[in-house]
Amino acid sequence: MNTIEAIYNRRAVKHFDSDHQLTKEEENKLLEATIQAPTSFNIQHWRFVILRDPQLRAKIRTEFGNDQSQMTDASLLVLFTADVKAWNKDPERYWKNAPKEVAELLVNWMGPFHAEKEWLQRDEAQRSIGIAMQTMMLAAQEMGYQSCPMIGFDHEKVAELINLPTFHVIGPMVAIGKGTKEPWPKPGQLPLSELVVENSF
Repeated sequence: MNTIEAIYNRRAVKHFDSDHQLTKEEENKLLEATIQAPTSFNIQHWRFVILRDPQLRAKIRTEFGNDQSQMTDASLLVLFTADVKAWNKDPERYWKNAPKEVAELLVNWMGPFHAEKEWLQRDEAQRSIGIAMQTMMLAAQEMGYQSCPMIGFDHEKVAELINLPTFHVIGPMVAIGKGTKEPWPKPGQLPLSELVVENSF
């Protein structure tokens, strides 16, 4: 499957084969593909919480997740979080393979760009989460798996359950696995004429 086909074929699947498991190799392949997603300054804010414990997943589903079956039935359930202070944690490591002059330029710019702008730190972290999520879902599609992004859960309660560290934000979950039912028909895309603006509004 090529990238365009994966984009058009990817759907939010709600029903998964609860007996199916990804192999360790498949899981690693999926995660390695996911971290190829771009981030501002190559900061790589994401922290992927693999929700593997069946009891934890069941608790999230029944108590904080609106009884969404994909939370327990999917082969893999990934909670996307991000470290909003990653820009200030040994930033040289983000550019260790770059030419020295490029690395110095970006590392020296990274601090002033982010410092004292909590709104920007949070926005960048959430942007990074969004790009990584789409990367994971397209990679899963190419691997023959289905996915479902989810925001329908109590973020604060789930953050407590996973001991979300200070200065981290919590994003959506993505369920990955073998779908058992066809997704609903696409509800319809707005026309480009309504979405694309040239130069200014």
